This record gives sequence, structure tokens and C-alpha cells, in this order.
Amino acid sequence: MNHDTTGESSARTASARVLELLYRYQRIDEALAAGPDGPADGPGTAGNARCEACSEVHRAKMERFTARGEPIHFVVPAFPAKSPNQGKVLGALPDLGERLAVGFLQSLCDYVRHFYGPGARVTICSDGHVFGDVVGVTDGAVTAYRQALGDMIGASHWSALDLFGLDDAFGSLDYPKMRRVLEENYCATLDELKENVRTDRNTRALFNGIHRFMFEDAVARQGGGGTTRNQLRKNSKDAAYQTILRSNAWSRLVAEKFPDAIRLSIHPQPPHSEKFGLQLMPTKDGWLTPWHGVVLDDGVSRYLVKRWDAENLRATVVWRDGRPSHFVAPHLAARP
Repeated sequence: MNHDTTGESSARTASARVLELLYRYQRIDEALAAGPDGPADGPGTAGNARCEACSEVHRAKMERFTARGEPIHFVVPAFPAKSPNQGKVLGALPDLGERLAVGFLQSLCDYVRHFYGPGARVTICSDGHVFGDVVGVTDGAVTAYRQALGDMIGASHWSALDLFGLDDAFGSLDYPKMRRVLEENYCATLDELKENVRTDRNTRALFNGIHRFMFEDAVARQGGGGTTRNQLRKNSKDAAYQTILRSNAWSRLVAEKFPDAIRLSIHPQPPHSEKFGLQLMPTKDGWLTPWHGVVLDDGVSRYLVKRWDAENLRATVVWRDGRPSHFVAPHLAARP
């Protein structure tokens, strides 16, 4: 009895310490945290009081692993492909942004091992093939991006990380067929999503963020074409709905494949979310990711911006391994 009690206490202690580590990098949607659905003690940023109900959900999932002495398993749908908007990114393949972000995930697992011997592992559920056709990225571009990402992980010996994609879920089907299977088995209806956007603040915030990205990319792809901005905005709204439908379907599939894993998200999350929003690297824009931006090195720190912002600052492109990697502007003083 004493041995069991000691083991249970040790598992809870390990889980609590790992959770506190995660809170250092938590990405909270501050607008939602300040609203009527947010707890008065303001969870989310390091140093603030935590909502015990939120903490307990994540801690309980961790204890399923710590009680068995297994590595804590995290999953994160992320790293789909580079944005097709060349005003935001440097190219179609991973660059320093991905290297820093994926390296952070490996480091997070290394940090966990400091508190908990078996450590942690992260499955990156690369979702580019899930919605690439909606956002204007070809399946070939998605495959090249994922291959380069896998090569980066392998060459760096980031052993705590692995990749999972649509073809891992459905095997030898072609990608259009895989997407149809995903939609038929895991998608909600468009009407259900529109109702959630109308009535649920969290869903509406997600929709608005994705719609903004879609519209920016549509304007860039259109160039000097004849489509009006109003039409582009409407088309972008339709694409945002489809992207969320597919993303939610992918989330359901990921939950089915990895039912015990702790779900991370690269987007800011509202209070009480079952997903833990994680900041992969510094940025002024809470929605910016390495695949929608570039790294700017100001001589003191490295952080994400959009390509046009770096160019407006007259930053210089740095090349690595024969392709553009990031920008440098060492004279800058302002940072996120």
C-alpha cells in the first residue's frame, strides 16, 4: 500500500512539474481570456494564477504516462507547408523558422527529462495534405516540404520527434481520395460550423484568424488580376470554412489514432481548452507561424515576421545550403 501510494505521489509530482514547464511557453488567446468565459484569475502567461480545472485535465492525461514510467506523448497538428504567398515567406521549403521551431519541440522533450527520467516525445501531425488544395498549395509542394522537414529532424538527431501525415493514416490511396475518406468519416457539416462561428467566441476567433490569412494570400496570388477585393474576401471566407472543416476532421482522426496523447496547438487557445496552446518561437503576432513568416535576426534575438516587414526594414537575406534561410538586421533595437 505504501509503495503504491509513493508511486502515485511521484507520478503526480512529475506531472505537475512538467505542466509548470509547459505554462512557461503557453499561448493564450488574451481577448478570450478577458471575456466572460475566462476565469477571473487569468490563466495562461507565466507567473499568473492558474485555473485549477484546466490544469487538472492536462495533469490527469500526463499521469497516464508517468504512472507507467513511459515517455509523455504529445501530438501537435502543425507544419503543413509554406504559404503560397511569397510576400510572407522566403520559399517553399523549411528554413530557419522551421529549424528553430522543431528544435524547440526537441528541447522541450529534453527539458521534461530533467524533471522526469523517461522524458517526452512529440508526434508532429503534418496536415498539409489535409487542406493544401483549399489554400493553393499542391500535393507535390506539401510532399517536398514534409520530406525536407523529416530530413532536418533526422540530420539533427532529434530523436524525440516523429511525423504523422494523411498517408500514414490511409495508406496507398492518392491524396484526393484520402481527403474524401477524411471528409466522409470525420467532417462535420458546413451548417454546423457556420452556427458555431456565429454562436461560439472561440470558433469565431479561429475563423477570423484563418480568414485574415486566406484573404492576404488571395490578394497576393491575384496580383493585378480582375477579381475585386470584395469577391476575394468572399472566396477567402469560403476557403476558411473549408480549411477549418478539414482541420477539425484531422483533429478527430488524430485523437482516434493517439487517444492518450496530450494535444498541443500552435494557435492561441482560450481558457478551459482541451488543447494546450504552445508558443514555438517569439513573434508579435500570436497567429504567425514559421510557415506563414520568416525569421528576423536583429543581433540580439530571433523572431518571426512577415517577409514584407523584413524587407521594409531593409534586412538582408541569409542563405544556407543553397537556399534562403532568414533575414538579418543587426541595427534593430525593437523586439517582440
